[in-house]
Amino acid sequence: MTRSRPVLAPRRALLGAATAALLGLAAGPLAAQEAFPNKPIRFVVPYAAGGTTDLVARTVGARMAQTLGQQIIIENRAGAGGNIGMDAVAKAAPDGYTVGMGAISTNALNAHLYRKMPFDPRKDFTAVGLLGNSTIVLEVGPGLAVKNVAELLAHVRKNPGLPYATAGAGTSMHLAGVLFADVSHTEWVHVPYKGSAPLITDLIAGQVPVAFDNLPASLPHIQSGKLRALAVAGAHRSPALPDVPTLAEAGLADSVVEPWFGVYGPAGLPAPVLQRLQKALQEALAEPAVKDKLLAAGFTPRSSTAAELEALSKREYERLGKVARKAQMSLD
Repeated sequence: MTRSRPVLAPRRALLGAATAALLGLAAGPLAAQEAFPNKPIRFVVPYAAGGTTDLVARTVGARMAQTLGQQIIIENRAGAGGNIGMDAVAKAAPDGYTVGMGAISTNALNAHLYRKMPFDPRKDFTAVGLLGNSTIVLEVGPGLAVKNVAELLAHVRKNPGLPYATAGAGTSMHLAGVLFADVSHTEWVHVPYKGSAPLITDLIAGQVPVAFDNLPASLPHIQSGKLRALAVAGAHRSPALPDVPTLAEAGLADSVVEPWFGVYGPAGLPAPVLQRLQKALQEALAEPAVKDKLLAAGFTPRSSTAAELEALSKREYERLGKVARKAQMSLD
C-alpha cells in the first residue's frame, strides 16, 4: 500500500502569506513616517487672529510648507489663556499632522494658575523647537494723558483699581501686569481679552486706559500714534522701539518678563516625524525674509533643537511656579 505524502506547498504558502502580512503591519507605520507629510498639517494657534502668535505662525508656517511640500493650515482656537487650543493639540493623534504654538503661558505658567487643567504640559506634548521671543509693551490709549511710567504710577496711586487689559488671563502679559503691580505697590484691575486684536480696538477707543500687550500686535498702532508706549518689560530695549525704556530703567527691575514661543506636537511623536518637523522649522527661521519680517514686527526669531525646547519648558515650569505662588496668582 502506498502512503500519501503530506501536502506541504499550501502550508508553505500560508506561512509565507502570514509572514508577509506581519511584515506589512510592522512596516506600515514606518512607511507612513517615511512618507510624512502626505497631507496638510494643522497648526493650532491658541489665541485669536491678529495677535503675535497668529502673525508668527502664519509667517513661519508658510515657509515650513515650502520645505515639507504640504499646506500648513492655521487654526485659531482662542480661550482660557491658550489652554483650549493646546488641549486640542495634546489630544490629537501623534502622527505629526497636528501641531500647536505653545508659549511661556500654556507650557509653563498656566498649570500653576488654573485649578483645573485639561492637560499636563510636562507629559502631554512633544517639543519640536523654539520660534523665538516676543517683547511685552506697557502702553496707554489716547484718553490717558501720561507720558512715562512715573506719571502712570502717580495716576494709579490717585486712582487705585485702574483697569489694565491683556490678551488673556494667564498669558505672559498677565504675568507682567501682576509683577508690575507687585513691584510698584499699586492696585489694578485685570481685564482679560481673547487676543490682542480686540484689546487694541478697545484701547484705542478708550474702553480701557492701559494695556500690557505683545509688541508685534501693537507696534503698527504705536508707530501711527494711536497708542503710546511707556516701557517694555524685557531685559533690554526692543530694536523696534529703541527710544522706549525698559521697566528696569524706570526703577522696576523685578518686573522683567520675556515671553517665548515654540512649536509642540502631541506626546509620542515618532522620531522620524519629529526630525522632519524640527528641520523644517529651523530652515524657516534661518530664512532671511522670514527673519526680517519677524524682526520688523517686534518679534525676535530664535531656533532650537527639540531637546533644547523641552529643557526650557521644564525650567520655566519650575521657575514660574514659584513666581505664581509668591504673587498668589490663580484662575478658575
